[in-house]
Amino acid sequence: MAVELCLLLLLLCGSTVSEVQPLHKPPPGTLDFGFVPAKTYDTNAYHEPGPIGILFRLVHSFLYLVQPNSFPQDLIKKLTQQKFGNVQGDYQKAIYYEIGFIVSAALGLLFVLLLPLVGLCFCMCRCCDNCGGEMHQRQKKNADCRRGCFAAFLFVASLIISIGVLCAYAANQHLTSQVRGAKNLVHSNFKDLRIFLNDTPGQIDYLVSQYNTAKNKALSDLNNVGPLLGSRVQERFAKEVRPALDAALTMAGAIRETKEALENVSVSVEVLQEGTERLHSNLTDVKIHLSNTLSDSACSAAQAASTCNIIRNSLNQLNINANFSGLPGVSTQLAKVNDVLKIDLSSLVQKGYAAFNDTPDLVLNQTRNILSDIKNLLDLIGSNITSFTQMLPVQKILADLTIYLTQSEAYVQDYFPLVEQYDFYRWLGCLILCCMVILILVFYYLGLLCGTCGYDKHASPTTRGCISNTGGNFLMAGVGFSFLFSWVLMMTVVITFVTGGNVEKLVCEPFEDRTLFKVLDTPYLLNRHWRNYLSAIVLKNPDINLTFEKVYSDCKENKGIYTTLHLENLFNINEFLNISMYTEDVSLKIEHINVNLSNIVLLDEIGKRNLLDFSSSGIDGINFAAYLTEINKSVTKVDLLSFANDLEARADQLPKGALENALKGHANSIRMIHNQQVVPLEQAMSTLNQSIRLLQRTSSEFMVKVRNVISAVDAAQFLISNDASLVIIQETKKYMDMIIGYFEQYVEWVKESITMEVAACKPIANVIDTAVDIFLCSYVIDSVNSFWFGLGGCSIFLIPAIICAVKLSKYYRRMDTEDVYDDVETIPMKNMENGNNGYHKEHLYGIHNPVMTSSVEQW
Repeated sequence: MAVELCLLLLLLCGSTVSEVQPLHKPPPGTLDFGFVPAKTYDTNAYHEPGPIGILFRLVHSFLYLVQPNSFPQDLIKKLTQQKFGNVQGDYQKAIYYEIGFIVSAALGLLFVLLLPLVGLCFCMCRCCDNCGGEMHQRQKKNADCRRGCFAAFLFVASLIISIGVLCAYAANQHLTSQVRGAKNLVHSNFKDLRIFLNDTPGQIDYLVSQYNTAKNKALSDLNNVGPLLGSRVQERFAKEVRPALDAALTMAGAIRETKEALENVSVSVEVLQEGTERLHSNLTDVKIHLSNTLSDSACSAAQAASTCNIIRNSLNQLNINANFSGLPGVSTQLAKVNDVLKIDLSSLVQKGYAAFNDTPDLVLNQTRNILSDIKNLLDLIGSNITSFTQMLPVQKILADLTIYLTQSEAYVQDYFPLVEQYDFYRWLGCLILCCMVILILVFYYLGLLCGTCGYDKHASPTTRGCISNTGGNFLMAGVGFSFLFSWVLMMTVVITFVTGGNVEKLVCEPFEDRTLFKVLDTPYLLNRHWRNYLSAIVLKNPDINLTFEKVYSDCKENKGIYTTLHLENLFNINEFLNISMYTEDVSLKIEHINVNLSNIVLLDEIGKRNLLDFSSSGIDGINFAAYLTEINKSVTKVDLLSFANDLEARADQLPKGALENALKGHANSIRMIHNQQVVPLEQAMSTLNQSIRLLQRTSSEFMVKVRNVISAVDAAQFLISNDASLVIIQETKKYMDMIIGYFEQYVEWVKESITMEVAACKPIANVIDTAVDIFLCSYVIDSVNSFWFGLGGCSIFLIPAIICAVKLSKYYRRMDTEDVYDDVETIPMKNMENGNNGYHKEHLYGIHNPVMTSSVEQW
């Protein structure tokens, strides 16, 4: 029941999401909902055994040798489904799988049965002075070698037994220390589970509160509907409107430029006409004065006659070349253009710009009431979410689960001292077993020490020292305790070996590679009526594919429990919070937006008429050829500066006198005329040239341009008047997608958060790992297996130790009799005559040894 309540609590996280698939494209902007608040779990479900891990791995290798078969999942499934019925073939498979454990256990039981029996028989045999019980030692030539070998073998066996008992003791201590330390691990798991429960409501509240992020962004965009929706509508029309208005504005500038050009033509022609008349008069006067000067008698002289004739012949060049008096005027065209300019076309175009640029404000003003309804609807959605979460019995369920968790923790805390007490009894029992082995080892080591140190090779068997004799007694004591304790040791080894080995092979190893979960997930295994046991327990529906392996894997990855346990099959999220219903309402509200752009006038009829008047101003009727003909001529027939310089050069050829000075005076007059009259006329001709050519270009294009401008303006106006509704619908749809997209982002974020972050079930996986992998397998089973491994090695090597100790004690103990040979009878075969196999009996020739006559020493 508590598990179901826990699952119900965690499922409530799903009440804030909708299962509706996105119907719109994602918005251009991505909302930042932050991170779901989550605390870090303390439990580290991983155990590193330390140096004793080498022993654990050695035991695992030994178990693999005993049981190399893979986990029999098919056999376990079949036996479980048949309720372990009497199926001969299946039991044969089970026996085949367990053959390694069965053989090993059988050998151990044989050891338990035979070794005490052998010890009993051995003891009785020695009491009858057989089996080495007779206190007589036959002397042999290789006695020292045999004694050394037996001592070496016994020492090696004792050393191996010592290593085994150290392993058993280390495993015993490791288990006790880990059990004592498990209290902190259990407390850490309960703490994580408490965090798991306490943080879930806060995570749910955070998910609900982040609705305001989407709502505030939507409200912000709704408040900026003018810049957003209006600007989008404006940009759709701008491709046609702006070029048309730019062309009209350019045409208004062209009209002003045309007026300026006409004025320049009129003024320049007037200046040129007046200037050429004055220049013609001045050049005529210069020619008259030069003629009079050349008529002087000085020119009759032989030296000046030729020069004067040359100058006289060049006087005809002093005349004007261009005649501007016959050029037609442009006053008529100028008057018409001035009439056109009485209407400010630029101002009319700017009004069109202003009307078009006011589209965002126009959209804002016309959608004010609808946007108010949408805002109220968004507030209503937020209120519904808040009220719904307040209706959920989260606190009650949390309180019940917390009470259950507290009671469970108190139960564990109350019984943990009992566990520690029983573990102490176990530790004490294992320690006693180790002490049994240690006691045997003490006798063996003391026997070896005393026997080796007290042995005197020169002493006869009946005269051996006390230390050597004590060493032999220690060895026989070790043999006796070996017979007494060995069956207890081996019985413990067999029981722990069969138990610990099978738990390792059937639980720990399949848990590590998750084969155990696959067995548990077998359909109809745990309940023949349920296909999936876990889904039947949790979701009350055995047909849902909810497996132990998948749940464990998801929890190991710290995913949310809502997704891990497929809790969507218990709760239909749409029934709790149907976001689609609200989004449809928002969509309908936005679709009712109807913006009227019919009041936008780009260029009125006055402006168009103004353009047509300009096109009929008569500029194209100007005789540009006549103007260009005169403009292309020079002002005078000859360059006056060149003429003046040439005249002055000619004057220098004349004899010094009045004639030379007079000609130079005329040259200066010509230069003055050029600077004062010709240069201004050339500037006026340049201005006239630019203006005429501008007018010529304008006249050839302005008719077409005017028609194109009017057509472009009419086309843009037609687009605004007739296609505005379609454009507004399209842009409103995009605007609606953007608004709805914020809520879809919120829904997707909630889904992802619930999947990965809300109520992350890592503590559940940690509890399983702690109970099975760490406590059962790492703490208990590894330690138990290491204990029987060490103790079993000790028990097995007791057999060679017993044999070596019995043999070796004969060389250390003081004998009752010994072999005595006559000096001449050095051949042992001749001693047969003395009777009793070559040695003297005590009542014949033997030497009596009163020290060894005690019955105690007969052992």
